[in-house]
Amino acid sequence: MELKGCKINLLGDSITFGVGTSAPDKRFGDLIAAQYGAIVRNYGISGTRIARQHTPTVSCPDFDRHFVSRVPEMDADADVIVIFGGTNDFGHGDAPIGTMSDREDTTFYGGLHALYTALIEKYPAARIVVLTPTHRLNEDNPRGDGNKPEDVGRLIDYVRIIREVAEFYSLPVLDLFAASGIQPRVQVLQERYMPDGLHPNDAGNARLAEALSAFLKAL
Repeated sequence: MELKGCKINLLGDSITFGVGTSAPDKRFGDLIAAQYGAIVRNYGISGTRIARQHTPTVSCPDFDRHFVSRVPEMDADADVIVIFGGTNDFGHGDAPIGTMSDREDTTFYGGLHALYTALIEKYPAARIVVLTPTHRLNEDNPRGDGNKPEDVGRLIDYVRIIREVAEFYSLPVLDLFAASGIQPRVQVLQERYMPDGLHPNDAGNARLAEALSAFLKAL
């Protein structure tokens, strides 16, 4: 795929929005735009999830603007849509995992089905690309950030579901969990790429930009 002039819509959470970077032009999408001449439009909103939140987040209602609800707001002329989410579903979302047969956005499985279907219907000629979450410090806690009342799943469980549902729709997956080179439980990597254990810094975003641009060029 030729990236120069390519219109890329990024749908994501705080990592896409740029939390952790020193300036907007250090975000992975902006780095791709600057290096390759792509037109990158950022639809990242901090705290947001794939699945619909059951209990409203009173302190920050924007957290509950789950991904599929924002599809109508995205520019319709995109050549590529990049979906980068799931870490907040693991961390603090209250939706259950659900099953592969779910089609409502009230479970994680259902949220993915609803999202992918909505995007395919809006962008039938575009390339829809799925990114898995990167590693994070507390990824093995089945209660996410620790506020879930019962065990739900580790981050790897959410990653596997993202892979599974994307495969059902034959959507290409850039598996950052498997191959980003960012693992904050290794101290030197945390210090270099992800100081807070969740949000990539400037160096981490440069690494994401390199991985995503190479992935898109190979499509």
